[in-house]
Amino acid sequence: MADSKFSLFFLFLFVFLTVSEGKFSPLINGVKVEKDDKQPFVGVNIGSDVSNLLSPSDLVSFLHFQKITHIRLYDTNPDILKALKGSKIRVVISVPNNQLLAIGYSNTTAAAWIARNVVAYYPQTLISGISVGDEVLTTIPSASPLLLPAIESLYNALVAANLHTQITISTPHAASIILDPFPPSQAFFNQSLVQFILPLLQFLSRTGSPLMMNFYPYYVFMQNKGVVPLDNALFKPLVPSKEMVDPNTLLHYTNVLDAMIDSAYFSMKNLNITDVIVLVTETGWPSKGDSKEPYATINNADNFNSNLIKHIIDRSGTPFHPEVTSSVYIYELFNEDLRSPPVSEANWGLFYGNSTPVYLLHVSGSGTFLANDTTNQTFCIAIDEFDVKTLQTALDWACGPGKANCTEIQPGEVCYQPNNVKNHASYAFDSYYQKEGKTSGSCDFKGLAMITTTDPSHGSCIFPGSKKMKNNTKETVNSTQIPEASGGAAQRLKLWINGEKSPYLFTCSFLILSVLIPLMAPW
Repeated sequence: MADSKFSLFFLFLFVFLTVSEGKFSPLINGVKVEKDDKQPFVGVNIGSDVSNLLSPSDLVSFLHFQKITHIRLYDTNPDILKALKGSKIRVVISVPNNQLLAIGYSNTTAAAWIARNVVAYYPQTLISGISVGDEVLTTIPSASPLLLPAIESLYNALVAANLHTQITISTPHAASIILDPFPPSQAFFNQSLVQFILPLLQFLSRTGSPLMMNFYPYYVFMQNKGVVPLDNALFKPLVPSKEMVDPNTLLHYTNVLDAMIDSAYFSMKNLNITDVIVLVTETGWPSKGDSKEPYATINNADNFNSNLIKHIIDRSGTPFHPEVTSSVYIYELFNEDLRSPPVSEANWGLFYGNSTPVYLLHVSGSGTFLANDTTNQTFCIAIDEFDVKTLQTALDWACGPGKANCTEIQPGEVCYQPNNVKNHASYAFDSYYQKEGKTSGSCDFKGLAMITTTDPSHGSCIFPGSKKMKNNTKETVNSTQIPEASGGAAQRLKLWINGEKSPYLFTCSFLILSVLIPLMAPW
């Protein structure tokens, strides 16, 4: 009797430690499949127009190194899908536009496509979604009547393979299918496309699939310069007077992307669709452009993507749907240097094709995503457009009440030259920023400062941020990763035994033991 009770006790303990991982793992084709936690994520698109793209195995190693867990491919590259086997990286695969015709007309072709590109790899390779075509309604309108039939045929093939609950299916749209997007409450779908959009939305609602949208605040800003503030496009903190306010809802918008996402929600609401989630399949900012694209810069790209990552990780939702945070895929992982002009087309990547970073994101404190790209090498400098008198006031504050170390910008010191307000203010701003630990808001100075990853040091003048890096060559990247994440139930038990108890674990243990102790009483 005692042996059976000991067995019961350890069975309960094992089940508890497994369940406390937060998910059950079903078996598919004999392989345990980790269910997605449905939390918002930041993924990356991977294009192939790269002259020196990493080999598939090196690519997967690189993704692991950068803590990237979600990717989207524009095809079904078999070598990459094979390399992803066992990696736990979730991948969205794509049906190229040139295959829509065959799939839309033939259920047999659709079934063969699923068998060849999904069933052959899943679940060892975690295919999480299928994007059918790319901006079909606006780029090849003649194929619009075949879009939904192709999606339905592929979905039916997923049902036949019993994978329809594991893999979502949808199609990415250009932002231009939404007319009058600002303010968001006035947005509506292009009436000429509703005949295709409404049945598609009804399908997405019925199957629990997302509305895929390619949203680029960069293009919104470029097309509306003077109306849309750059800071609003880059997710920078705004004073309330600069926030966009929807006059119909009185909702305040602090960034362009949230407004674009809400324009999609309002457009769907106009068609009585309220249960489809928006998934941003493409967004980003180019780091280089030609003379007609002066805002395609490294600093702007860095600010956009860094702030985007923080915005999604913060899970703040949108003004219209604060309870829902859309996941996003950054366009893109690598610069596609083989792309045709304009120059910006080849410069959307976070990295060059050989895996060296185009710029260093400042995402410390936003989890482990891209943590190895983030060495926290950021500086605070004065912006280019400034009022000298106002900048001098900010400089005086930084060196006075702000207690920045301004010794080296005094006459005769190494950073005194060039002797101008902007140079001195940049040094003082960076000193204050570094002293405050690069905390949020410490590089603002009423909009006169900006964060940059380019070291502003010059000649013998070494800025405080550069000095700090030299003195701390092993700077630790701030991470929100849970300590036991890699160890599962056994590690959780180890932490518990060592006294590192969480309130959740303690409470659940108490409840379980309250049931088991009476059973163990005769011992």
